[in-house]
Amino acid sequence: MLRQGCEVSIKELDILLALLAKKKRKMEQEEAERNMQILLDFLNCLRKQKVEELNEVQMDLQFIKEDISSVERHRMDLCRARDRYSLKLRTAGDDSSARKPWPSLVDKNSSGPISSTYNIRGGMSSGNLQIKKLDGWGQVNSSGLQRKDAVSGSDSQHINQSGLAVVRKKRVHAQFNDLQECYLQKRRQLANQSYNPQERDKNVIHREGYNAGLADFQSVLSTFTRYSRLRVIAELRHGDLFHSANIVSSIEFDRDDELFATAGVSRRIKVFDFSSVVNEPADLHCPVVEMSTRSKLSCLSWNKFVKNHIASSDYEGIVTVWDVNTRQSVMEYEEHEKRAWSVDFSHTEPTRLVSGSDDCKVKVWCTNQEASVLNIDMKANICCVKYNPRSGNHIAVGSADHHIHYYDLRNVSQPLHVFSGHKKAVSYVKFLSNNELASASTDSTLRLWDVKENMPVRTFRGHTNEKNFVGLSVNSEYIACGSETNEVFVYHKEISKPVTWHRFGSPDLDDTEDEAASYFISAVCWKNESPTMLTANSQGTIKVLVLAA
Repeated sequence: MLRQGCEVSIKELDILLALLAKKKRKMEQEEAERNMQILLDFLNCLRKQKVEELNEVQMDLQFIKEDISSVERHRMDLCRARDRYSLKLRTAGDDSSARKPWPSLVDKNSSGPISSTYNIRGGMSSGNLQIKKLDGWGQVNSSGLQRKDAVSGSDSQHINQSGLAVVRKKRVHAQFNDLQECYLQKRRQLANQSYNPQERDKNVIHREGYNAGLADFQSVLSTFTRYSRLRVIAELRHGDLFHSANIVSSIEFDRDDELFATAGVSRRIKVFDFSSVVNEPADLHCPVVEMSTRSKLSCLSWNKFVKNHIASSDYEGIVTVWDVNTRQSVMEYEEHEKRAWSVDFSHTEPTRLVSGSDDCKVKVWCTNQEASVLNIDMKANICCVKYNPRSGNHIAVGSADHHIHYYDLRNVSQPLHVFSGHKKAVSYVKFLSNNELASASTDSTLRLWDVKENMPVRTFRGHTNEKNFVGLSVNSEYIACGSETNEVFVYHKEISKPVTWHRFGSPDLDDTEDEAASYFISAVCWKNESPTMLTANSQGTIKVLVLAA
Protein backbone atom coordinates (compact mmCIF):
# COMPACT_ATOMS: atom_id res chain seq x y z
CA MET A 1 0.00 0.00 0.00
CA LEU A 2 1.05 3.58 -0.57
CA ARG A 3 1.99 5.45 2.55
CA GLN A 4 0.48 8.88 3.13
CA GLY A 5 2.77 11.70 2.02
CA CYS A 6 4.85 9.43 -0.21
CA GLU A 7 5.44 10.90 -3.64
CA VAL A 8 4.91 8.50 -6.55
CA SER A 9 5.57 9.24 -10.17
CA ILE A 10 3.01 8.66 -12.87
CA LYS A 11 5.18 5.91 -14.35
CA GLU A 12 5.25 4.09 -11.07
CA LEU A 13 1.49 4.43 -10.76
CA ASP A 14 1.04 2.97 -14.24
CA ILE A 15 3.21 0.00 -13.31
CA LEU A 16 1.26 -0.50 -10.10
CA LEU A 17 -2.09 -0.27 -11.89
CA ALA A 18 -0.88 -2.76 -14.50
CA LEU A 19 0.10 -5.22 -11.76
CA LEU A 20 -3.28 -4.78 -10.07
CA ALA A 21 -5.05 -5.35 -13.38
CA LYS A 22 -3.09 -8.58 -13.92
CA LYS A 23 -3.88 -9.68 -10.40
CA LYS A 24 -7.56 -8.94 -10.97
CA ARG A 25 -7.61 -10.87 -14.26
CA LYS A 26 -5.88 -13.82 -12.59
CA MET A 27 -8.36 -13.83 -9.72
CA GLU A 28 -11.29 -13.59 -12.16
CA GLN A 29 -9.85 -16.46 -14.19
CA GLU A 30 -9.39 -18.61 -11.10
CA GLU A 31 -12.94 -17.79 -9.99
CA ALA A 32 -14.24 -18.65 -13.44
CA GLU A 33 -12.30 -21.92 -13.41
CA ARG A 34 -13.69 -22.80 -10.00
CA ASN A 35 -17.23 -22.03 -11.14
CA MET A 36 -16.66 -24.03 -14.30
CA GLN A 37 -15.33 -26.95 -12.27
CA ILE A 38 -18.35 -26.84 -10.00
CA LEU A 39 -20.65 -26.80 -13.04
CA LEU A 40 -18.67 -29.62 -14.64
CA ASP A 41 -18.84 -31.70 -11.46
CA PHE A 42 -22.58 -31.12 -11.28
CA LEU A 43 -23.09 -32.07 -14.92
CA ASN A 44 -20.93 -35.19 -14.55
CA CYS A 45 -22.86 -36.16 -11.44
CA LEU A 46 -26.16 -35.51 -13.21
CA ARG A 47 -25.03 -37.48 -16.24
CA LYS A 48 -24.00 -40.38 -14.03
CA GLN A 49 -27.33 -40.29 -12.25
CA LYS A 50 -29.28 -40.08 -15.49
CA VAL A 51 -27.23 -42.85 -17.06
CA GLU A 52 -28.01 -45.01 -14.04
CA GLU A 53 -31.67 -44.05 -14.32
CA LEU A 54 -31.56 -44.75 -18.05
CA ASN A 55 -29.96 -48.11 -17.44
CA GLU A 56 -32.59 -48.85 -14.82
CA VAL A 57 -35.37 -47.74 -17.17
CA GLN A 58 -33.87 -49.79 -20.01
CA MET A 59 -33.62 -52.78 -17.70
CA ASP A 60 -37.19 -52.22 -16.54
CA LEU A 61 -38.32 -51.94 -20.16
CA GLN A 62 -36.53 -55.18 -20.94
CA PHE A 63 -38.28 -56.85 -17.99
CA ILE A 64 -41.63 -55.49 -19.18
CA LYS A 65 -40.94 -56.62 -22.75
CA GLU A 66 -40.04 -60.13 -21.59
CA ASP A 67 -43.06 -60.30 -19.32
CA ILE A 68 -45.45 -59.04 -21.99
CA SER A 69 -44.15 -61.73 -24.33
CA SER A 70 -44.50 -64.38 -21.62
CA VAL A 71 -47.99 -63.30 -20.61
CA GLU A 72 -49.15 -63.02 -24.23
CA ARG A 73 -47.86 -66.50 -24.94
CA HIS A 74 -49.70 -67.97 -21.98
CA ARG A 75 -52.82 -65.95 -22.78
CA MET A 76 -52.88 -67.49 -26.25
CA ASP A 77 -52.49 -70.92 -24.68
CA LEU A 78 -55.49 -70.22 -22.49
CA CYS A 79 -57.53 -68.96 -25.48
CA ARG A 80 -56.74 -72.09 -27.47
CA ALA A 81 -57.64 -74.28 -24.48
CA ARG A 82 -60.91 -72.38 -24.07
CA ASP A 83 -61.75 -72.81 -27.78
CA ARG A 84 -61.03 -76.53 -27.57
CA TYR A 85 -63.28 -76.82 -24.51
CA SER A 86 -66.09 -74.87 -26.21
CA LEU A 87 -65.82 -77.09 -29.29
CA LYS A 88 -66.08 -80.22 -27.15
CA LEU A 89 -69.16 -78.80 -25.42
CA ARG A 90 -70.85 -78.00 -28.75
CA THR A 91 -69.95 -81.40 -30.17
CA ALA A 92 -71.27 -83.19 -27.11
CA GLY A 93 -74.46 -81.11 -27.26
CA ASP A 94 -75.02 -81.82 -30.97
CA ASP A 95 -74.34 -85.54 -30.57
CA SER A 96 -76.74 -85.90 -27.66
CA SER A 97 -79.54 -83.90 -29.33
CA ALA A 98 -79.23 -86.09 -32.46
CA ARG A 99 -79.94 -89.22 -30.41
CA LYS A 100 -83.52 -90.31 -29.82
CA PRO A 101 -84.39 -89.93 -26.15
CA TRP A 102 -85.52 -93.02 -24.27
CA PRO A 103 -89.32 -92.85 -23.72
CA SER A 104 -89.19 -93.81 -20.06
CA LEU A 105 -87.17 -90.66 -19.31
CA VAL A 106 -89.30 -88.34 -21.45
CA ASP A 107 -92.87 -89.59 -21.38
CA LYS A 108 -94.32 -88.89 -17.98
CA ASN A 109 -97.28 -91.17 -18.72
CA SER A 110 -95.25 -94.28 -19.48
CA SER A 111 -95.77 -96.94 -16.86
CA GLY A 112 -94.10 -100.04 -18.18
CA PRO A 113 -91.49 -102.17 -16.47
CA ILE A 114 -88.72 -100.02 -17.89
CA SER A 115 -89.79 -96.92 -15.98
CA SER A 116 -90.34 -98.95 -12.85
CA THR A 117 -86.77 -100.17 -12.92
CA TYR A 118 -85.39 -96.61 -12.63
CA ASN A 119 -84.68 -96.27 -8.94
CA ILE A 120 -84.79 -93.20 -6.73
CA ARG A 121 -81.03 -92.60 -6.92
CA GLY A 122 -81.14 -92.16 -10.69
CA GLY A 123 -79.61 -95.57 -11.37
CA MET A 124 -81.04 -98.80 -12.79
CA SER A 125 -81.97 -101.93 -10.92
CA SER A 126 -80.00 -105.01 -11.89
CA GLY A 127 -81.71 -107.43 -14.22
CA ASN A 128 -82.04 -106.32 -17.81
CA LEU A 129 -78.90 -105.60 -19.78
CA GLN A 130 -80.78 -103.86 -22.59
CA ILE A 131 -82.38 -101.48 -20.13
CA LYS A 132 -78.96 -100.59 -18.71
CA LYS A 133 -77.62 -99.74 -22.11
CA LEU A 134 -80.62 -97.62 -22.98
CA ASP A 135 -80.39 -95.90 -19.65
CA GLY A 136 -76.81 -95.08 -20.49
CA TRP A 137 -78.06 -93.29 -23.61
CA GLY A 138 -80.64 -91.51 -21.53
CA GLN A 139 -77.92 -90.25 -19.19
CA VAL A 140 -75.89 -88.94 -22.10
CA ASN A 141 -78.99 -87.20 -23.42
CA SER A 142 -79.68 -85.59 -20.07
CA SER A 143 -76.12 -84.36 -19.60
CA GLY A 144 -76.12 -83.17 -23.20
CA LEU A 145 -79.18 -81.04 -22.55
CA GLN A 146 -77.52 -79.61 -19.46
CA ARG A 147 -74.44 -78.74 -21.43
CA LYS A 148 -76.53 -77.03 -24.12
CA ASP A 149 -78.17 -74.97 -21.39
CA ALA A 150 -74.74 -74.06 -20.09
CA VAL A 151 -73.59 -73.05 -23.56
CA SER A 152 -76.72 -70.98 -24.17
CA GLY A 153 -76.15 -69.18 -20.87
CA SER A 154 -72.53 -68.42 -21.67
CA ASP A 155 -73.40 -65.08 -23.28
CA SER A 156 -74.81 -63.62 -20.08
CA GLN A 157 -71.95 -65.14 -18.12
CA HIS A 158 -69.51 -63.55 -20.55
CA ILE A 159 -71.20 -60.18 -20.02
CA ASN A 160 -70.87 -60.56 -16.24
CA GLN A 161 -67.22 -61.54 -16.58
CA SER A 162 -66.62 -58.55 -18.86
CA GLY A 163 -68.19 -56.26 -16.30
CA LEU A 164 -65.97 -57.70 -13.57
CA ALA A 165 -62.91 -57.25 -15.80
CA VAL A 166 -63.78 -53.57 -16.29
CA VAL A 167 -64.17 -53.06 -12.55
CA ARG A 168 -60.85 -54.78 -11.83
CA LYS A 169 -59.11 -52.62 -14.45
CA LYS A 170 -60.47 -49.52 -12.73
CA ARG A 171 -58.98 -50.72 -9.45
CA VAL A 172 -55.63 -51.14 -11.18
CA HIS A 173 -55.68 -47.60 -12.59
CA ALA A 174 -56.78 -46.16 -9.26
CA GLN A 175 -53.69 -47.59 -7.54
CA PHE A 176 -51.40 -47.64 -10.57
CA ASN A 177 -48.42 -45.92 -8.94
CA ASP A 178 -48.33 -48.30 -5.99
CA LEU A 179 -48.80 -51.32 -8.26
CA GLN A 180 -46.04 -50.07 -10.57
CA GLU A 181 -43.67 -49.72 -7.63
CA CYS A 182 -44.63 -53.20 -6.40
CA TYR A 183 -44.06 -54.78 -9.84
CA LEU A 184 -40.67 -53.13 -10.41
CA GLN A 185 -39.47 -53.91 -6.90
CA LYS A 186 -40.32 -57.59 -7.20
CA ARG A 187 -39.04 -57.83 -10.77
CA ARG A 188 -35.69 -56.26 -9.92
CA GLN A 189 -35.21 -58.31 -6.77
CA LEU A 190 -36.06 -61.61 -8.46
CA ALA A 191 -34.68 -60.80 -11.91
CA ASN A 192 -32.58 -63.93 -12.24
CA GLN A 193 -34.86 -66.38 -10.48
CA SER A 194 -37.16 -68.62 -12.46
CA TYR A 195 -40.53 -69.54 -11.00
CA ASN A 196 -40.33 -72.56 -8.69
CA PRO A 197 -43.57 -74.59 -8.78
CA GLN A 198 -42.71 -76.11 -5.40
CA GLU A 199 -42.98 -72.65 -3.82
CA ARG A 200 -45.85 -71.28 -5.87
CA ASP A 201 -48.52 -69.09 -4.34
CA LYS A 202 -52.00 -70.59 -4.16
CA ASN A 203 -53.32 -67.62 -6.17
CA VAL A 204 -50.93 -68.15 -9.10
CA ILE A 205 -51.27 -70.78 -11.80
CA HIS A 206 -47.82 -72.14 -12.60
CA ARG A 207 -46.58 -71.17 -16.07
CA GLU A 208 -43.42 -72.40 -17.68
CA GLY A 209 -41.03 -69.55 -18.35
CA TYR A 210 -42.54 -67.20 -15.79
CA ASN A 211 -40.00 -65.17 -13.85
CA ALA A 212 -40.33 -65.45 -10.08
CA GLY A 213 -40.89 -61.71 -9.74
CA LEU A 214 -43.66 -61.74 -12.34
CA ALA A 215 -45.34 -64.71 -10.67
CA ASP A 216 -45.11 -62.97 -7.30
CA PHE A 217 -46.60 -59.77 -8.71
CA GLN A 218 -49.38 -61.71 -10.45
CA SER A 219 -50.34 -63.04 -7.04
CA VAL A 220 -50.45 -59.50 -5.63
CA LEU A 221 -52.45 -58.17 -8.58
CA SER A 222 -54.88 -61.08 -8.39
CA THR A 223 -55.58 -60.73 -4.68
CA PHE A 224 -55.60 -56.91 -4.74
CA THR A 225 -58.12 -56.57 -7.59
CA ARG A 226 -60.31 -59.47 -6.51
CA TYR A 227 -62.27 -57.47 -3.94
CA SER A 228 -63.76 -53.98 -3.94
CA ARG A 229 -66.15 -53.91 -1.00
CA LEU A 230 -67.07 -55.39 2.35
CA ARG A 231 -70.47 -57.09 2.54
CA VAL A 232 -72.35 -57.61 5.82
CA ILE A 233 -73.47 -61.24 6.25
CA ALA A 234 -74.49 -61.11 9.92
CA GLU A 235 -74.90 -58.62 12.75
CA LEU A 236 -75.45 -58.87 16.49
CA ARG A 237 -75.43 -56.72 19.59
CA HIS A 238 -72.87 -57.35 22.31
CA GLY A 239 -74.64 -55.28 24.97
CA ASP A 240 -77.55 -56.18 27.19
CA LEU A 241 -80.37 -54.38 28.93
CA PHE A 242 -78.51 -54.00 32.21
CA HIS A 243 -75.17 -52.64 30.94
CA SER A 244 -74.95 -49.40 28.99
CA ALA A 245 -71.18 -49.73 28.53
CA ASN A 246 -70.79 -51.83 25.39
CA ILE A 247 -67.32 -51.14 23.98
CA VAL A 248 -65.91 -54.40 22.62
CA SER A 249 -62.18 -54.25 23.33
CA SER A 250 -61.27 -57.63 21.87
CA ILE A 251 -62.81 -60.19 19.53
CA GLU A 252 -61.02 -63.43 18.70
CA PHE A 253 -61.64 -66.72 16.88
CA ASP A 254 -60.73 -69.97 18.59
CA ARG A 255 -58.19 -72.45 17.24
CA ASP A 256 -60.58 -74.01 14.72
CA ASP A 257 -62.54 -70.85 13.77
CA GLU A 258 -65.71 -72.48 15.14
CA LEU A 259 -66.22 -70.21 18.14
CA PHE A 260 -65.41 -66.57 18.71
CA ALA A 261 -65.12 -64.70 21.98
CA THR A 262 -65.76 -61.06 22.78
CA ALA A 263 -64.75 -58.96 25.76
CA GLY A 264 -64.80 -55.33 26.81
CA VAL A 265 -65.89 -52.82 29.38
CA SER A 266 -69.07 -54.80 30.22
CA ARG A 267 -66.92 -57.15 32.37
CA ARG A 268 -68.07 -60.21 30.48
CA ILE A 269 -66.45 -62.74 28.17
CA LYS A 270 -69.06 -63.96 25.71
CA VAL A 271 -68.45 -66.96 23.45
CA PHE A 272 -70.57 -67.36 20.30
CA ASP A 273 -70.93 -70.18 17.80
CA PHE A 274 -69.88 -68.63 14.49
CA SER A 275 -71.97 -70.93 12.31
CA SER A 276 -75.12 -70.11 14.29
CA VAL A 277 -74.51 -66.38 14.08
CA VAL A 278 -74.08 -66.53 10.30
CA ASN A 279 -76.70 -69.13 9.39
CA GLU A 280 -79.49 -68.56 11.89
CA PRO A 281 -81.22 -65.21 11.48
CA ALA A 282 -82.05 -63.67 14.83
CA ASP A 283 -82.42 -60.22 16.30
CA LEU A 284 -80.48 -61.25 19.37
CA HIS A 285 -77.93 -64.06 19.22
CA CYS A 286 -77.27 -65.63 22.60
CA PRO A 287 -73.73 -66.65 23.55
CA VAL A 288 -73.08 -70.34 24.11
CA VAL A 289 -70.85 -69.44 27.06
CA GLU A 290 -70.72 -66.32 29.23
CA MET A 291 -68.22 -65.61 32.01
CA SER A 292 -68.27 -62.63 34.38
CA THR A 293 -65.09 -60.85 35.47
CA ARG A 294 -64.24 -58.40 38.25
CA SER A 295 -62.84 -55.71 36.00
CA LYS A 296 -63.12 -54.26 32.53
CA LEU A 297 -61.33 -56.41 29.96
CA SER A 298 -58.73 -55.21 27.46
CA CYS A 299 -57.63 -58.28 25.49
CA LEU A 300 -58.35 -61.94 24.76
CA SER A 301 -56.16 -64.73 23.38
CA TRP A 302 -57.22 -68.32 22.67
CA ASN A 303 -54.78 -71.13 23.38
CA LYS A 304 -53.51 -72.47 20.04
CA PHE A 305 -53.36 -76.04 21.37
CA VAL A 306 -55.95 -76.41 24.13
CA LYS A 307 -59.20 -75.50 22.38
CA ASN A 308 -61.20 -74.67 25.51
CA HIS A 309 -58.59 -72.36 27.11
CA ILE A 310 -58.68 -68.59 26.64
CA ALA A 311 -56.64 -65.88 28.38
CA SER A 312 -57.77 -62.39 29.30
CA SER A 313 -56.10 -59.21 30.55
CA ASP A 314 -57.98 -56.53 32.49
CA TYR A 315 -57.89 -52.99 33.82
CA GLU A 316 -56.69 -54.13 37.25
CA GLY A 317 -53.61 -55.78 35.75
CA ILE A 318 -54.88 -59.34 36.24
CA VAL A 319 -54.09 -61.97 33.62
CA THR A 320 -56.53 -64.90 33.75
CA VAL A 321 -56.64 -68.24 31.94
CA TRP A 322 -60.21 -69.53 31.60
CA ASP A 323 -61.69 -72.94 30.82
CA VAL A 324 -64.60 -72.24 28.48
CA ASN A 325 -66.14 -75.67 29.14
CA THR A 326 -66.34 -75.24 32.91
CA ARG A 327 -66.70 -71.42 32.78
CA GLN A 328 -64.09 -71.22 35.55
CA SER A 329 -60.67 -69.63 35.77
CA VAL A 330 -57.74 -72.04 35.57
CA MET A 331 -55.03 -69.58 36.65
CA GLU A 332 -54.96 -65.96 37.79
CA TYR A 333 -51.79 -63.89 37.70
CA GLU A 334 -51.78 -60.66 39.72
CA GLU A 335 -48.19 -59.44 39.46
CA HIS A 336 -48.87 -56.44 37.21
CA GLU A 337 -49.22 -53.25 39.24
CA LYS A 338 -51.32 -51.35 36.71
CA ARG A 339 -53.73 -51.98 33.86
CA ALA A 340 -52.70 -54.85 31.57
CA TRP A 341 -53.39 -53.97 27.95
CA SER A 342 -52.39 -57.13 26.12
CA VAL A 343 -52.03 -60.90 26.45
CA ASP A 344 -51.00 -63.54 23.91
CA PHE A 345 -50.60 -67.32 23.95
CA SER A 346 -47.55 -68.78 22.23
CA HIS A 347 -48.19 -70.54 18.90
CA THR A 348 -45.47 -73.11 19.59
CA GLU A 349 -45.46 -73.60 23.39
CA PRO A 350 -48.91 -74.64 24.69
CA THR A 351 -48.27 -73.52 28.28
CA ARG A 352 -46.64 -70.13 27.58
CA LEU A 353 -48.28 -66.73 27.39
CA VAL A 354 -47.01 -63.16 27.55
CA SER A 355 -48.59 -59.95 28.84
CA GLY A 356 -47.82 -56.23 28.83
CA SER A 357 -48.96 -53.51 31.19
CA ASP A 358 -48.99 -49.81 32.05
CA ASP A 359 -46.48 -50.70 34.78
CA CYS A 360 -43.86 -50.80 31.98
CA LYS A 361 -43.34 -54.52 32.42
CA VAL A 362 -43.59 -57.45 30.04
CA LYS A 363 -44.19 -60.75 31.82
CA VAL A 364 -43.98 -64.31 30.51
CA TRP A 365 -46.18 -66.86 32.25
CA CYS A 366 -46.43 -70.63 32.30
CA THR A 367 -49.84 -72.18 32.94
CA ASN A 368 -48.13 -74.77 35.16
CA GLN A 369 -46.66 -72.14 37.49
CA GLU A 370 -48.25 -69.50 39.70
CA ALA A 371 -45.53 -66.85 39.27
CA SER A 372 -44.14 -65.27 36.12
CA VAL A 373 -41.16 -67.09 34.63
CA LEU A 374 -39.62 -64.02 32.97
CA ASN A 375 -39.81 -60.23 33.36
CA ILE A 376 -38.71 -57.44 31.04
CA ASP A 377 -38.55 -53.97 32.58
CA MET A 378 -39.03 -51.19 30.05
CA LYS A 379 -39.05 -47.41 30.29
CA ALA A 380 -42.53 -46.71 28.92
CA ASN A 381 -46.04 -48.14 29.18
CA ILE A 382 -46.61 -51.38 27.26
CA CYS A 383 -49.58 -51.24 24.88
CA CYS A 384 -49.29 -54.60 23.10
CA VAL A 385 -47.32 -57.84 23.01
CA LYS A 386 -47.27 -60.65 20.45
CA TYR A 387 -45.42 -63.93 19.99
CA ASN A 388 -43.78 -64.67 16.66
CA PRO A 389 -46.02 -67.46 15.25
CA ARG A 390 -43.02 -69.63 14.34
CA SER A 391 -40.98 -69.13 17.52
CA GLY A 392 -41.63 -69.43 21.22
CA ASN A 393 -38.53 -67.36 21.90
CA HIS A 394 -39.34 -64.16 20.01
CA ILE A 395 -41.86 -61.49 20.92
CA ALA A 396 -42.74 -58.04 19.61
CA VAL A 397 -43.61 -55.31 22.11
CA GLY A 398 -45.41 -52.08 21.19
CA SER A 399 -44.81 -49.22 23.57
CA ALA A 400 -45.94 -45.70 24.42
CA ASP A 401 -42.39 -44.60 23.50
CA HIS A 402 -43.49 -44.83 19.81
CA HIS A 403 -41.23 -47.86 19.16
CA ILE A 404 -41.55 -51.61 18.62
CA HIS A 405 -39.07 -53.65 20.61
CA TYR A 406 -38.27 -57.12 19.23
CA TYR A 407 -36.91 -59.50 21.87
CA ASP A 408 -35.31 -62.92 22.02
CA LEU A 409 -36.56 -64.27 25.36
CA ARG A 410 -33.36 -66.24 25.82
CA ASN A 411 -31.52 -62.94 26.36
CA VAL A 412 -33.66 -59.99 27.38
CA SER A 413 -30.84 -57.70 28.48
CA GLN A 414 -31.50 -55.73 25.31
CA PRO A 415 -33.85 -56.13 22.35
CA LEU A 416 -32.68 -57.72 19.10
CA HIS A 417 -33.90 -54.60 17.34
CA VAL A 418 -35.94 -51.47 17.99
CA PHE A 419 -38.15 -50.42 15.08
CA SER A 420 -38.63 -46.66 14.85
CA GLY A 421 -40.97 -44.69 12.63
CA HIS A 422 -44.27 -44.17 14.41
CA LYS A 423 -44.89 -40.69 15.78
CA LYS A 424 -47.14 -41.73 18.67
CA ALA A 425 -47.83 -44.77 20.86
CA VAL A 426 -47.84 -48.20 19.22
CA SER A 427 -51.23 -49.72 20.05
CA TYR A 428 -51.04 -53.11 18.27
CA VAL A 429 -48.47 -55.49 16.79
CA LYS A 430 -49.45 -58.54 14.70
CA PHE A 431 -47.38 -61.02 12.65
CA LEU A 432 -48.39 -61.79 9.05
CA SER A 433 -45.62 -64.40 8.92
CA ASN A 434 -42.50 -65.22 10.87
CA ASN A 435 -40.67 -62.34 9.13
CA GLU A 436 -43.48 -59.81 8.55
CA LEU A 437 -44.75 -57.68 11.42
CA ALA A 438 -47.57 -55.13 11.20
CA SER A 439 -48.04 -52.36 13.75
CA ALA A 440 -50.74 -49.78 14.45
CA SER A 441 -50.33 -46.44 16.14
CA THR A 442 -52.37 -43.46 17.25
CA ASP A 443 -50.50 -41.48 14.59
CA SER A 444 -53.17 -42.76 12.12
CA THR A 445 -50.78 -45.09 10.31
CA LEU A 446 -50.06 -48.78 10.04
CA ARG A 447 -46.55 -49.95 9.29
CA LEU A 448 -45.10 -53.19 7.97
CA TRP A 449 -41.67 -54.32 9.16
CA ASP A 450 -39.22 -57.05 8.20
CA VAL A 451 -37.99 -58.54 11.48
CA LYS A 452 -35.43 -60.70 9.68
CA GLU A 453 -33.70 -57.82 7.90
CA ASN A 454 -34.62 -55.28 10.63
CA MET A 455 -36.03 -52.76 8.20
CA PRO A 456 -39.27 -50.91 7.45
CA VAL A 457 -41.21 -52.15 4.45
CA ARG A 458 -44.29 -49.97 3.98
CA THR A 459 -46.53 -47.36 5.62
CA PHE A 460 -50.33 -47.52 5.26
CA ARG A 461 -52.55 -44.44 5.44
CA GLY A 462 -56.27 -43.87 5.02
CA HIS A 463 -57.94 -44.50 8.38
CA THR A 464 -58.14 -42.14 11.37
CA ASN A 465 -56.69 -43.13 14.75
CA GLU A 466 -55.53 -40.46 17.18
CA LYS A 467 -56.58 -41.57 20.66
CA ASN A 468 -58.42 -44.94 20.82
CA PHE A 469 -57.60 -48.60 20.45
CA VAL A 470 -59.32 -49.36 17.13
CA GLY A 471 -58.21 -52.94 16.49
CA LEU A 472 -55.74 -54.61 14.15
CA SER A 473 -55.92 -58.02 12.47
CA VAL A 474 -53.84 -59.66 9.76
CA ASN A 475 -53.65 -62.71 7.56
CA SER A 476 -50.99 -63.62 5.02
CA GLU A 477 -52.20 -61.02 2.47
CA TYR A 478 -54.49 -58.47 4.10
CA ILE A 479 -54.36 -56.09 7.05
CA ALA A 480 -57.58 -54.86 8.66
CA CYS A 481 -57.98 -52.08 11.19
CA GLY A 482 -60.64 -49.84 12.64
CA SER A 483 -61.01 -46.10 12.45
CA GLU A 484 -62.34 -43.36 14.69
CA THR A 485 -64.74 -42.54 11.84
CA ASN A 486 -66.67 -45.74 12.74
CA GLU A 487 -65.28 -47.47 9.65
CA VAL A 488 -63.35 -50.68 9.05
CA PHE A 489 -60.43 -50.42 6.61
CA VAL A 490 -58.76 -53.24 4.68
CA TYR A 491 -55.26 -52.90 3.17
CA HIS A 492 -53.32 -55.27 0.97
CA LYS A 493 -49.86 -55.70 2.44
CA GLU A 494 -48.20 -54.62 -0.83
CA ILE A 495 -50.27 -51.43 -1.35
CA SER A 496 -50.14 -48.39 0.94
CA LYS A 497 -53.71 -47.21 0.28
CA PRO A 498 -56.88 -49.04 1.39
CA VAL A 499 -58.41 -51.75 -0.78
CA THR A 500 -61.85 -51.02 0.64
CA TRP A 501 -63.66 -49.90 3.78
CA HIS A 502 -67.07 -50.25 5.44
CA ARG A 503 -68.89 -47.74 7.62
CA PHE A 504 -70.96 -48.86 10.58
CA GLY A 505 -74.42 -47.29 10.62
CA SER A 506 -76.11 -46.42 13.86
CA PRO A 507 -78.92 -48.87 14.65
CA ASP A 508 -80.52 -46.41 17.09
CA LEU A 509 -82.68 -43.94 15.24
CA ASP A 510 -82.79 -41.56 18.19
CA ASP A 511 -79.01 -41.04 18.15
CA THR A 512 -78.02 -37.55 17.11
CA GLU A 513 -75.42 -37.07 14.39
CA ASP A 514 -72.87 -35.93 16.97
CA GLU A 515 -73.43 -39.08 19.04
CA ALA A 516 -73.21 -41.31 15.99
CA ALA A 517 -69.98 -39.60 14.94
CA SER A 518 -68.44 -40.33 18.35
CA TYR A 519 -68.55 -44.10 17.81
CA PHE A 520 -65.40 -45.84 16.64
CA ILE A 521 -64.35 -49.32 15.58
CA SER A 522 -62.84 -51.02 18.61
CA ALA A 523 -61.91 -54.56 17.49
CA VAL A 524 -61.35 -56.58 14.30
CA CYS A 525 -60.42 -60.20 13.63
CA TRP A 526 -59.89 -62.16 10.40
CA LYS A 527 -61.27 -65.69 10.17
CA ASN A 528 -57.88 -67.25 9.50
CA GLU A 529 -57.04 -67.08 5.75
CA SER A 530 -60.61 -66.55 4.56
CA PRO A 531 -62.04 -63.23 3.27
CA THR A 532 -64.33 -63.14 6.34
CA MET A 533 -63.77 -60.98 9.39
CA LEU A 534 -65.42 -60.06 12.68
CA THR A 535 -65.66 -56.38 13.55
CA ALA A 536 -67.03 -54.53 16.57
CA ASN A 537 -67.47 -50.92 17.54
CA SER A 538 -67.70 -48.83 20.68
CA GLN A 539 -71.49 -49.07 20.65
CA GLY A 540 -71.38 -52.85 21.03
CA THR A 541 -72.41 -53.67 17.47
CA ILE A 542 -70.69 -56.73 16.02
CA LYS A 543 -70.71 -57.42 12.29
CA VAL A 544 -69.52 -60.35 10.22
CA LEU A 545 -68.08 -58.89 7.03
CA VAL A 546 -66.82 -60.64 3.92
CA LEU A 547 -64.70 -59.21 1.13
CA ALA A 548 -66.68 -59.17 -2.12
CA ALA A 549 -66.04 -58.26 -5.77
